[in-house]
Amino acid sequence: MHRELITFEVAGQIFALDIMAIREIRAWTPVTPMPRVPRYVAGVVNLRGTVLPVIDLAARLGWPATKATARHAIIVCQVGGQAQGLIVDSVSDIVALQSETLQPPPNAGQDEVTPFLEGLVAIDERMVMVLDLRALSETGGTPGDVAAAA
Repeated sequence: MHRELITFEVAGQIFALDIMAIREIRAWTPVTPMPRVPRYVAGVVNLRGTVLPVIDLAARLGWPATKATARHAIIVCQVGGQAQGLIVDSVSDIVALQSETLQPPPNAGQDEVTPFLEGLVAIDERMVMVLDLRALSETGGTPGDVAAAA
């Protein structure tokens, strides 16, 4: 099966998401922080009158939080009927691939990123990690996350 992915960079690594889950790509907009949320929730922004939660993708993957600047972008995704934004360093391009070229992520022990991967694929001699949006959206966190208030 043919798939189209949008590629982007986070913390020096190349990632991809299925283009069908992407609603839009926005220029960086400062977020309003929210109290008592997991450390990877950067805050919220106003998206044409709707409150949009924004996830710091680097922090969600267990890496240091992003110090966002005007160079960063927010990818607005639709996950299970709800929109959310993902802070990324930069958006690269749209690539096409055959689903069978997607390989399962390796078992890397205590790796914090692997549970969020749908798979890996080599594109133009680069290893691209294809993210699983549903896994990213689950409330369970990576080590170091602050538990959300009950």
